[in-house]
Amino acid sequence: MIVDARKIPAGTVLHADLCVVGAGAAGITLALALEESGLDVIILESGGDKNEPATQQLYAGTVVDDRLHPPPEHYRVRHFGGSTNIWGGRCMPLDAIDFEVRDYIANSGWPITMSDLMPFYPRANRLCEAGEFAYTAEDAFDRPLQPMIGGFESEVFLSNTLERFSCPTNFGRRYRERLKKSRIRVLQHANLCQLPMRAGFLRTVGAASVRVIGGSAFTVAARAYVLATGGLEVPRLLLNSPGPSGRGLGNTHDVVGRYYMSHIAGTIGTLDLATADSVWHGYDVSDEGIYCRRRLALHPDAQHAMRAGNFVARLHHPRIPDAGHGNGILSALYLARSIVPYEYAKRLFDKTPDSRTSSTIAHMKNVIWDVPNTAGFLWHWLRRRTLAKRKFPSVIVRPANLRFSLDFHAEQAPDWSSRVMLGEQPDALGMRRIHVDWRYTKQDVATVSIALAALAQEIEQAGVGLFTYDPEQVEAEMTRYGAYGGHHIGTARMGHDPRYSVVNSDCRLHEVDNVYVTGAAVFPTSGQANPTLSIVALALRLAGHLQNADTLS
Repeated sequence: MIVDARKIPAGTVLHADLCVVGAGAAGITLALALEESGLDVIILESGGDKNEPATQQLYAGTVVDDRLHPPPEHYRVRHFGGSTNIWGGRCMPLDAIDFEVRDYIANSGWPITMSDLMPFYPRANRLCEAGEFAYTAEDAFDRPLQPMIGGFESEVFLSNTLERFSCPTNFGRRYRERLKKSRIRVLQHANLCQLPMRAGFLRTVGAASVRVIGGSAFTVAARAYVLATGGLEVPRLLLNSPGPSGRGLGNTHDVVGRYYMSHIAGTIGTLDLATADSVWHGYDVSDEGIYCRRRLALHPDAQHAMRAGNFVARLHHPRIPDAGHGNGILSALYLARSIVPYEYAKRLFDKTPDSRTSSTIAHMKNVIWDVPNTAGFLWHWLRRRTLAKRKFPSVIVRPANLRFSLDFHAEQAPDWSSRVMLGEQPDALGMRRIHVDWRYTKQDVATVSIALAALAQEIEQAGVGLFTYDPEQVEAEMTRYGAYGGHHIGTARMGHDPRYSVVNSDCRLHEVDNVYVTGAAVFPTSGQANPTLSIVALALRLAGHLQNADTLS
C-alpha cells in the first residue's frame, strides 16, 4: 500500500520488521524481493509521485570546487522512483577484475567476488527491463554482427562486450501499482531525520525519527533498517545520527563519506577510420528488442600488465559546440540546448569558449545546408525516442569522413581525501546539509593516459586508421566536466576491516547490528560500468540475506 505520511498523526509510533529508507532503484528492488517474505516492511520515501521543489531542495548542499563537482541537488531526484526518473538506462555488470585487490589501485578489493554477485544479475536485468543477461556479442546474438571496426584485431582491447539499454525504466512508475497492491507500506513525504541508539544498548539502533516538511513528526520502530538513499545521502543520514562514538553512526574510524568516487569521463582526439574495412558505431537490436552497443574495452590482462584501471571507449560524434563539423543534426542540438535537461546538457555542450553570436549563425547555416539529414534525424527522434516506449538511447551521428572523437569512461581509484562531509547549514528539517570535496588522483590520470596511448598504438598497428590527440591535454579533458553525473560511489564502502570500511560483506554496519546500507555507496571500487544494474543486483543479494531466519532476530 502507498500512504501519504502527511496524514499520519504527530507522535504516532509505527512498528515493522524492516524499515527501508529510499524508494529508488535499490529501495524498490528490496521491496519487490521481500514482497512474499512474510516480513512486515515499511519504506520511507521523502517525496511524492512528482517533483516538489521544497522536497528537492533537501538535497542542496555545497561543494569545495564547483568546476569539479555539480551542485549536490543536480543528478538526483527526491521523489518516488528516485534518480531512475532521469536515468539514461545504460546497463552492464561489473567486471571480475573490479573485485580484485590490485597493488597499483590503492584501497582496491571487495570482500566479495564476482561469483557472489553473479547469481543476482539475471533478475536485476529483468527488473531493469534490459532483457537477458548477455553482455558479449556472441552471447546476445545468434547472428553475426557487422564488426565495430572492420579489420581491427587486438589482444589489448576487446570489441565484443556490450552495453544493454533499459527503456529506460522509471522504477517508480513501473512498479507503483504492484507496490500499491502489496502488503508493504510505502510512506511518501516521509523524511528520515535520525537513527538514535537504543537506550541501554551499545550495538542497536532504536526507533527512527521521521518528519514531514512543515508538518508532523512520528517514529518508526523496526527490528532493522536499510539505507537505500544513494551515495551522497547515505553519509548525510549516518553523520546526522551521533552513533556510539558521537562522530556519526558507523563513523568510529572516520570512514563514513570518505573514498568518494564517480567515474572519469571525457571526449578527446580524432579517430580517423577512413582506412578501416567498415565501421559500425550504432546500436544493434537483440531478438527481444533491446538496444545493445559495443565499445572498446581495455582487456583485464592488459590492465594488470600496464597497471591501469578499468577503461572503455566509444566512437563518438565531433564536439557539438564546434560548428566546424558542418553537421545539421549536431547544430540543431546545439541551438536547442536551452531545453535540454541540465544532466545531459552539461556533457553535450562543453565549456569550449566561443563567440555566442558567431557560433549561433554558423550552426544555423549548418542546419539550413543539411536540411535532408536534419529532417530525417528529427523524424527518427520523434518516432524512435519521443513517442517510443523503449527509447532509442542516444544521438548517433555518422561523420561522412569517418573521423570520430573518442568518448571514454574510466575507473576512478578510491582516495581517502575525496569525501562527503556535513556542512554547517541546516535544511528545512533541521538536518545539516552536505559539503562535497571530490578529488581525483594521479592514478586516475595514469589510467586514461595509458589506455589512450595503447589504443592509438593498437589502431595504427592494425592498419585500420589513426587516433591522434594531445597527451598534454588528457588531464584537462578528463576533468572538463568533473565528477561524472549521478555516479556517487564508495561513501559507505564494504570491507572486512572497520578501520577502512563502513559495512561488512553483508552490507551491515560494522558498528551496529541492525542497520544496513545498499546502493553504490557500498562499492569499494567503481570499475568502468555505470552502477545501476549492480545496485539492483546488490539489493537482491541483501534481500536474500534479510530473509534469513536469524538476520532479524
